Amino acid sequence: MKQAFAVGDKAVYPVHGVAEVVALESRDIGGSNTPVYILKILDTGMKIMVPTINAGSVGLRDLISSKQVKEVISILKSRDIPRDTQTWNRRYREYMEKIKTGSVFEIAEVMRDLCVLRTTKELSFGERKMLDTARGLLTKELALAKGVGEDKISAEIDAIFAVAAA
Repeated sequence: MKQAFAVGDKAVYPVHGVAEVVALESRDIGGSNTPVYILKILDTGMKIMVPTINAGSVGLRDLISSKQVKEVISILKSRDIPRDTQTWNRRYREYMEKIKTGSVFEIAEVMRDLCVLRTTKELSFGERKMLDTARGLLTKELALAKGVGEDKISAEIDAIFAVAAA
């Protein structure tokens, strides 16, 4: 895992998604000069400041490789998930924890589970919102990792779950 990002690099910040490193600056934090990454989240334009020494602990990571894209697609396609008997709020908390890890594989599991669940029962408002979040995070990262447009990735994801719904 590369920790040294340069200006112009793309990185993934947990929960917010893909960001671009727009600057490397030095800030006075707690009385000492600390080097920080200034990140701009691609989806929202929000700017985040992360001390370079904390980049790993907050979960800042590189985009996934094309090999890992195949793994994500296979997670989305797999259907051997345990039958869910939890209440929606317990399920919601569990899925939120997975999204907070920033792991593209965990996010793919959340999306798959919610899409499969959607075929058998109505999702709560929170679950629908979480599904949109997971889909957005995955679409953006997969598109950048594969070097294709988000609409192409979106269509691939739709195709995977259209088969499941049929």
